[in-house]
Amino acid sequence: MARVVTVGAAQLGPIQKAESRESVVERLCALMEKAHRRGVQILVYPELALTTFFPRWYMADWAEVDRWFESALPSNTTAPLFAAARRYGIGFHLGYAELTQEADETGKLRTRRFNTAVMVSPAGEVLLKYRKIHLPGHAEFEAQRHAQHLEKRYFEVGNLGWPVRRIGWDGIAPANMGLMICNDRRWPEAWRVMGLQNVELVMLGYNTPALNTTNAGHESPHLRVEHSHLSVRAGAYQNATWAVAVAKAGNEDGHELFGSSIIVNPQGQIVAEASSWQDELIVADADLDLCRLGKTTIFNFAAHRRPEHYGMILDRVGARDPD
Repeated sequence: MARVVTVGAAQLGPIQKAESRESVVERLCALMEKAHRRGVQILVYPELALTTFFPRWYMADWAEVDRWFESALPSNTTAPLFAAARRYGIGFHLGYAELTQEADETGKLRTRRFNTAVMVSPAGEVLLKYRKIHLPGHAEFEAQRHAQHLEKRYFEVGNLGWPVRRIGWDGIAPANMGLMICNDRRWPEAWRVMGLQNVELVMLGYNTPALNTTNAGHESPHLRVEHSHLSVRAGAYQNATWAVAVAKAGNEDGHELFGSSIIVNPQGQIVAEASSWQDELIVADADLDLCRLGKTTIFNFAAHRRPEHYGMILDRVGARDPD
């Protein structure tokens, strides 16, 4: 069987704070129907695809916070998306805010909140789950910010690592698939951990503002897009994998998200790119055998890596001046 998978990036336009989950799910289903007409087999939705990017709002009441979270998948609200996947025979990646009752590292059962992504089969089975590890932003209200970025307040650091699974179903040859979320794409460690598991398809969603709101220095909007693309292209090239990076885009209650979703091949080339700030589908045929060149030559890890010299990467968290 040819190892070609038709992948789709389902970019979402803005989701306003007042928009209902039901309305958002209708939009997701419309994109899936369009993907079916274009022969897509795996469809990738963005980070926090069911809601606005709520970490930009400070909330002191945790009951108010929890209304942005999902405690089960599928839920009554998301069931139409799972039904559409079964109808069309499409597997999908979905980013969402996950609320769970789960034991923590001490063994205590408690409420836990994660920024989560799942890979779901056409039959509705969750085949792979990832919880975001590189949480950006801050944990408390900061008055100097144009918009808050409170991921460190509302989410715990993910506890599942970066698992890669060999996934396939009827009509799709098995492929090594992995997930990351948003800020993870900027960290080469995330890509390399999956690269060391021979990943062939990385799916990631993001919600990235067009402006840097920290006032720490100027970063032009066009450079923010460039830096995002650079991170994905480098990660795909240096680990010889396909990557589908899918955004939320447009003006959410006065806050711009830059969109610019892309599909990247194992040589780091952008093969498809979104051109709007609206709900938009881009598609590419991902020949997974194209991963072989990089994995067996320049990035043949078994032949060329020298982990005995990489100890500082694990031993040191913050940078400091040389001795």
